Amino acid sequence: MADTYVNGVRVPFLPARGVDGLKDRTKVDGTKESAFENALQEELRGLTFTRHARERLAARNMQLNDADMSNLQQAVNRAAEKGAKDSLVLLRDMAFIVSVRNRTIVTAMDSEHMKENVFTNIDSAVIA
Repeated sequence: MADTYVNGVRVPFLPARGVDGLKDRTKVDGTKESAFENALQEELRGLTFTRHARERLAARNMQLNDADMSNLQQAVNRAAEKGAKDSLVLLRDMAFIVSVRNRTIVTAMDSEHMKENVFTNIDSAVIA
């Protein structure tokens, strides 16, 4: 019986599908894993909205564009750097209550609903 070599290594047996099938297999590339890791980390750094916050945005016809989301995220990052836990973030004519630790928007309101409002259970405010 002739020796069988796979990737330069002598193997004492033949794979069930033969050695020809092994040549067609692609090599594992670490770049795909690092791309996934980068995407995962980026997603983890992003903000999430509670169902309540999404309902408030829809009911009050509040639209957030990419620049608004970026400013909101930067405001939360600044609050986190200062050790804030729950923040009021003021952005244009909107206000957001944010759980900084969870990176979660808890509720949102427009200028009409901010009038005569008292914000409680926050430890910081950020003007974005």
